[in-house]
Amino acid sequence: MIPKLTPADRDAAVATLPDWRLSDDQDALLRSFRFKDFSEAFGFMARVALLAEAQDHHPDWRNVYNRVEISLSTHDAGGLSARDLRLARAINALLGG
Repeated sequence: MIPKLTPADRDAAVATLPDWRLSDDQDALLRSFRFKDFSEAFGFMARVALLAEAQDHHPDWRNVYNRVEISLSTHDAGGLSARDLRLARAINALLGG
């Protein structure tokens, strides 16, 4: 089983992830993205999908036209794990962050 982050580890890690926030129940990382148009948003989602597949860790997400909302949580851990942090950092790197 994948270990869930402790509250202290979770809070310290989130502080290092610009533009990500904790869900209200603090069991997921959330981030919203806006792009020029649907094509740009979809292209971003395709790049994230390749990262997620390579990490065998898949986000919950939603797309409406030029907006993408991503939620990261590790179901096997029952909340946030190091896998979520790794994928969030990889997503930030796609955007040059």
